[in-house]
Amino acid sequence: MGQIAFYIGIVLTVIGLIGLGLCIRKAIAIKRSGEDEGSRAALNMLVAMNMASVGTAFFGLALVVVGLLF
Repeated sequence: MGQIAFYIGIVLTVIGLIGLGLCIRKAIAIKRSGEDEGSRAALNMLVAMNMASVGTAFFGLALVVVGLLF
């Protein structure tokens, strides 16, 4: 059980970190495109994607800790 949680945690953490990298790339692209109403909507969507990525990475790290303890 511990090994399964450990490996699933690693996968979730990597997915979360990839999501954070994508958020950074999108934010840079939005900032370079200029300031308009569409960029504000894109930034609002980016906030949701960022929170989902952080949550996924956090949950993955929690599973890694659980896998190490058990």
